[in-house]
Amino acid sequence: MSTTRSNYFYTTKGGKSTGVGMIFAEHMGQWKKILHLAINHLKSTYKGALLGPAWAIVKPSFTLFILWFAFAVGLRGSGTVNGYPRFFFMLTGYVPWFYISDAILNGARSIRHNKQYVTKLSFPMSNIMTFTNLSSLFIHFILVAIMYIVLIIKGFAPSIYNLQFFFYCPLMFLFFWILSWTTAPMAAFSKDFENLVSSIMTGLFWLSGIVWDTVKVKNPIIRKSLYLNPINYFINGYRRTFLYGQPLIDKENLLETAIMFGEMIILILIGSHFYRKLRKLIPDVL
Repeated sequence: MSTTRSNYFYTTKGGKSTGVGMIFAEHMGQWKKILHLAINHLKSTYKGALLGPAWAIVKPSFTLFILWFAFAVGLRGSGTVNGYPRFFFMLTGYVPWFYISDAILNGARSIRHNKQYVTKLSFPMSNIMTFTNLSSLFIHFILVAIMYIVLIIKGFAPSIYNLQFFFYCPLMFLFFWILSWTTAPMAAFSKDFENLVSSIMTGLFWLSGIVWDTVKVKNPIIRKSLYLNPINYFINGYRRTFLYGQPLIDKENLLETAIMFGEMIILILIGSHFYRKLRKLIPDVL
């Protein structure tokens, strides 16, 4: 389908393309190129390093090793969380967090750090956010495989609930890809915005239940307010999938799931609006 025809299906009554229409039209027939650029992005990120892109696996794997050593060897009396050893509770939280933090930071930086595609080449700008997030997803797949092997060795897997990964992972990718529709154009306009995103990552880490269980918060107001944090939704989703063996939707997470989808719809509206308004101005700013 050509760009002209695809825009036909995503236009307003006035005949102007919507932000969503622009983004979808720019992706038509571009997926092979996006995949190639995602791989090249990984290579260029670690260019000059002896291990190359393998560093993307080594760095988080080393963090997980430190966690294992600390809680399984050094602090044998560190206790459990929900009846599970603390290391495995944290393992199933850290693995999605590694992707989420990369998706947020690299998504925001994507246009500014790849400005050559905007200023020197005739390249669809929205595709930059896509291949940047896709390169982080490749690393995530490998880390999930490592985590899964560890869980199998310790008897926590396999389980029929593990198939829920094919719900949570694509949804997680979509959510933070859509988030970059807003953050990338804003960061392209202002380095301060990029710094702001970087500065809030530590706070997001501690508020998102990677090292503690948000479900067990006793105060009902605080517990329900945590439902507004989509990162918390995906962290808990991975634990339900790989550790707890709980279904996708039950009475405990029905409201949280509804809120997450509501936030995704809001992000689509905001992000597509920002992209449509700023798309033609960004090349001049860069």
